[in-house]
Amino acid sequence: MTVFGQWSPATAYAVVVPTLGRASLNVCLQALADAAGPKPARVVLVDDRPEAGRTPLPVEVPAALQPVTTIVPGRARGPAAARNTGRQAAGPAPWIVFLDDDVVPGPTWGEDLTHDLAATTYRTAGVTARITVPLPADRRPTDWERNTAGLATARWITADMAYRREALEAVGGFDERFPRAFREDADLALRVLGAGWTLTTGTRRTMHPVRPADRWISVRLQAGNADDVLMNRLHGPDWWTRAHAPRGRLPRHLAVTASAVAALTCAVLGRPAAAVGFAAAWLTGTAELAAARIVPGPRTRDEVVSMALTSVLIPPAATWHWLRGQFRHRGTAPFDPVATTRPPRAPSEAVQQRVLP
Repeated sequence: MTVFGQWSPATAYAVVVPTLGRASLNVCLQALADAAGPKPARVVLVDDRPEAGRTPLPVEVPAALQPVTTIVPGRARGPAAARNTGRQAAGPAPWIVFLDDDVVPGPTWGEDLTHDLAATTYRTAGVTARITVPLPADRRPTDWERNTAGLATARWITADMAYRREALEAVGGFDERFPRAFREDADLALRVLGAGWTLTTGTRRTMHPVRPADRWISVRLQAGNADDVLMNRLHGPDWWTRAHAPRGRLPRHLAVTASAVAALTCAVLGRPAAAVGFAAAWLTGTAELAAARIVPGPRTRDEVVSMALTSVLIPPAATWHWLRGQFRHRGTAPFDPVATTRPPRAPSEAVQQRVLP
C-alpha cells in the first residue's frame, strides 16, 4: 500500500511535469510511483500540446499516483511557461520538483529527495539531482548522444530540480521569454542567486535517456543562440562563468558565415581572387567543424554524412538566430536583484529542517 504524506511539513513536495504527450511520460510516472520513500503531495501534468483540452492527454497514470495527480492545460508556449502553469496548480507544498517527461527517477528517488530537502537551510532555494545519461557501451556516441550527455554536467538543470515555492514566488518564476528547453533553467538559477538565495546539489539520481532524433536536430538546436542573446541582456557577458555554461562555437560560426557572404559578394563584384580566398576560409572552417564532430563519434557512413551536411548549415543557422536575438531583445533591461524579494533573515517554524518520525 502506498502511503502519502510521510514527510515533515518542511519536506512536503509537489511534482510538476510539462509534457507534449510523449510515450516516455508513462515511464517517468511509473518510476516515480515505484521509487522508495515519501510520495508527492500532488503531481501536476501540464499538457502543453497545441491541442490540449481538445483531445485527451495520452498517459497512463499509475494507480499509486492517481489520487494526487491532476492534468492541466498549458499554453503551448514552451517549458518555462508550462512550469509556471504547473507551479500555480501545485497546491500548498513548500517544495516543487520539476521533472522533464523523458527522465526516469531512480529506485530510491523519494527517499533521497526527502533527505535532500531536509538537509537544506532556510536560505536554500533549490536542490538539483544528479543526472546520468546512458550511452552505448559497444561504440562511440553519436554527435546527438554526446550533446545529450552534456546534461549530466549541466548546472541547475530542470530535468530534475526541486525549488522552494517561496523562492520561486520571490523572483517571479520562470521567464517565459525563453520559449525552448534551453537557458530557462540557468536564467532562473542566476536570478535566484542574485536575489540572495543559495542552490545546492542533492543525492538523488535520475536517468535521462537519449531521445530519438533525426539528422537535422543539430541545425534546429542553433535557435538557442537567440536565447543566449537574451541571457547576455539579462545577466551581462560574464553569465557563462557564473552559470558554469560552455561557451560554444558562436564566434567561429560567425566567422565562417562572414567568409561565405564575403566570397559571394566578391564573386558578384567581379573580384575573383578575393572570392577564392574567402571561399577557402569558408571551406576550411566548415571542414574543421565537420572533423571536430566526426572524430569523436562512431564514424559510420550515416553519421559521417549527417555531420558533413549539417556542418555546412550550422554556421549560417547559428548566425541567423543570433542576429534574430539581437533584434528581438535589443530593448531588454538587465535583471535587477534589488527589485526581488530577499530570502528570510532567520528560519521560521514552518521551515525547520527536521524530518518527523
